Amino acid sequence: MGVHMRFSAFLICVFCFLIAGGFAAPAHAGGITLSPQAAQVLEQIYSGDPDAAIPVAQAIEQAQPESPVGYLLEDEAEWWKIYCAACEIKWGQLDAWKRAKKPEDDAYLALADKAIALARAQLAKSDTAEMHVYAALGFGLKARLYSLREERRNVARAGVAARAECLRALQLDPDMADATAGVGLYNYYVDTLSAIAKILRFFMGIPGGSKQDGIRQMRIGAERGVFVAVDTSFYLARNLRTFDQRYEDALAVAEPLVARHPRNPIFQLLAGNLNAELGRNTKAAEYFHAALGTPDPDPDCAARVRDLANSFLASLH
Repeated sequence: MGVHMRFSAFLICVFCFLIAGGFAAPAHAGGITLSPQAAQVLEQIYSGDPDAAIPVAQAIEQAQPESPVGYLLEDEAEWWKIYCAACEIKWGQLDAWKRAKKPEDDAYLALADKAIALARAQLAKSDTAEMHVYAALGFGLKARLYSLREERRNVARAGVAARAECLRALQLDPDMADATAGVGLYNYYVDTLSAIAKILRFFMGIPGGSKQDGIRQMRIGAERGVFVAVDTSFYLARNLRTFDQRYEDALAVAEPLVARHPRNPIFQLLAGNLNAELGRNTKAAEYFHAALGTPDPDPDCAARVRDLANSFLASLH
């Protein structure tokens, strides 16, 4: 597959990372403040239990009805349920490539729209980097689902809106690590485009970028981000594998995710996939068996993980 990634997929990959979370971050970093309850939700999501995270996120919504945070967290939890259930193996790689529309999608998009509206209402009162990041996160959530449904125009609209919010956040706070990660992922992807996609990028007025700058900026987001640390690490590991075949470097990013969240089967599968690429079949099998042994309260995700892990295991023989 390499650099021949569909241009629509490029647009979503640039911006879809914008949602989500990180490790239990300091109370204040890069202009964003997380409450203990919000940090708890992120921890539950990335520990592989988004179902447990959803009622806590809803409690935040009730306690802080004018804040976008609870809605973003609830939608992030829903996204990981969607992502897991849609995952497939193509070209030896694990990802959620495509899914048809489903009735529950409307509720997912409504949560993102609610978060965007609340962030913009706060911005009307005070122009802050934090609220611009929250608005970007809402657009990123929408772009993720649109990409999965292959709705290219909707992906482009949501992606452009997310980018604008991210750039404005950096104007207000150049140290905003979550926004820096966004720019970094953009810079990485735009430098990996095929020749045809670069022509399309030119005519669409999308700026160029540098892969090396992107990697540096993504590392900043992974290390210092509040909402995007885990997602940035996840995408960095996948990108280093998919586009650069830098499996050792990718594994160095992925293994800390597993160490931090050993009950997340997606992280286990990613680490196993990278070890298999490196010919370390014994270690790869350990990760795949660990994914099989990870309890998942979501039946759709659990079934998908079993299929994926067993397929990977069969490929080792």
